[in-house]
Amino acid sequence: MTPSSPAPPARQRTTAGVWLRSAGSWIRSAPGTYIWLAALFVTTVIVHQMSPEFEEDFLRQRSTNIHELTQDPVRVLFASAFWIDGGHWIPYAFLYTVFHAPAERWLGTLRWLTVALLAHVLASLVSEGVLAWAIRHGHVPSSAANTLDVGVSYALAGVVAVLTYRIPPPWRYVYLFAVLVVYGVPLITGRSFTDLGHFTAVLIGLACHPLTRSRQGTKAAVAQ
Repeated sequence: MTPSSPAPPARQRTTAGVWLRSAGSWIRSAPGTYIWLAALFVTTVIVHQMSPEFEEDFLRQRSTNIHELTQDPVRVLFASAFWIDGGHWIPYAFLYTVFHAPAERWLGTLRWLTVALLAHVLASLVSEGVLAWAIRHGHVPSSAANTLDVGVSYALAGVVAVLTYRIPPPWRYVYLFAVLVVYGVPLITGRSFTDLGHFTAVLIGLACHPLTRSRQGTKAAVAQ
């Protein structure tokens, strides 16, 4: 009598199914985050097919540098939010999941997007405005007007900052201190226009506190 074959590991299949359903549920709970991330994946693949010389020119035309902002500000402010300088998508997939997705689930898609857009647009304008002032007064060369400046890091910095209000005290102040250190130290030591843009985006995210008030009230009511 031959021994019967061992039964398939049903427990492992069940666990995998639970993980897949959980991942799908998480993605559906933050649709804006993952639609944006999917768009970044597509544009990153496109960039990887380009030669280095063509890639630089291509991205510069979608950059929020002074030259492009004076030509067509609306176009470049929109376009720059869908390209990643350097072509490394996986780190952004991690950061979007850790910061953007929780913020969207907490605030709702419209308020989360408002914070991200305000940080992206205003930080870009502030940093490039300061750079224009530096060029005008001879502190940096005029060629800096064409500096490549694309990516989603300003929007990310703003969302990272607004999540301060999601964390209850006293850990809120620990988180805020960490955010100010992460974005403040490069500004003090490097003093580049992108460092200024990131720190400005953090301040904008913190200034979005009014958008979080009803969410905080709802959280407190549920806790009671």
